[in-house]
Amino acid sequence: MTTLNRPEGPDVSDLSLSRRTLGVGTLGGLFFAGYAPAALAAQASPVTTPSEGLVTEDVTYPAPDGFGLPAYVARPSGDGPFPVVIVVSEIFGVHEYIRDCCRRLAKAGYAAIAPAFFNRVEDPAPLGDMQRIQQIVAAAGYEQVMGDVSATLDWASQQLWANGDKVGITGWCWGGKVVWQACARFAVLDAGVAWYGRLAPAAEAQPAAVSAGQPWPVDLADDLKCPVLGLYGEADRGIPLPSVDAMKQALARAGQTGSDIIVYDDAPHGFHADYRDSYRAADAADGWRRLLAFFEARVKG
Repeated sequence: MTTLNRPEGPDVSDLSLSRRTLGVGTLGGLFFAGYAPAALAAQASPVTTPSEGLVTEDVTYPAPDGFGLPAYVARPSGDGPFPVVIVVSEIFGVHEYIRDCCRRLAKAGYAAIAPAFFNRVEDPAPLGDMQRIQQIVAAAGYEQVMGDVSATLDWASQQLWANGDKVGITGWCWGGKVVWQACARFAVLDAGVAWYGRLAPAAEAQPAAVSAGQPWPVDLADDLKCPVLGLYGEADRGIPLPSVDAMKQALARAGQTGSDIIVYDDAPHGFHADYRDSYRAADAADGWRRLLAFFEARVKG
């Protein structure tokens, strides 16, 4: 198993660790059926949310570049229309943890849609090679990802069970950064919850990496079109506290009083990921409670 302590995966020093190459489940349908083997903890006991009372399905809809974008959908049974939450994955794509988070949102009354942003190149979910996973993730540039978010918004607005005027977005790690970017781009979004997404380039980042990661959330505070709740860990090696403080200051300067950032004491990167060694049950539960309250007031309300 590779220890994941950074939003985009490990750096070169981390890759010397052994990797788990066996996952849970098999390939089936549009998505890998199990948990990402590259990060699955040997003693993991992930949260499992049953689908009773829900409608779950794999769908495909066109992206702006013509790609048939796969997505996983979980929503309450019934006609709706239900408020929508776009769910943005970590670097492993739409594996069982992300699908379960969709079902948790559906149990709370939302239609959750998780697009497969990386599948133009390859589905990273079943892979154990972190270097290959990072190559796949790097190919998903800002404009492609924002196009995929736009396609998801458009598709949801055409579904009778979806309320296209009530939309939130949440994401983890890589997806946490996408939340900040999307909330600065799409006025239709009512709220975002970003779980430990990188906010600024690493101090040691090369110019090419800084450029490739743009726009950085720390530079987008003035452009936010809805409130964002950031959930971060004090012990996150990839997102140092100075970058979190810089984001807080940027939000304050921009007058973004509806946005907030919570930092959990001693929590590592990936503290919500219940299939990893980084999981911290109390912090994950508190973060989920805050997410539901944030969306209740701004997406459902």
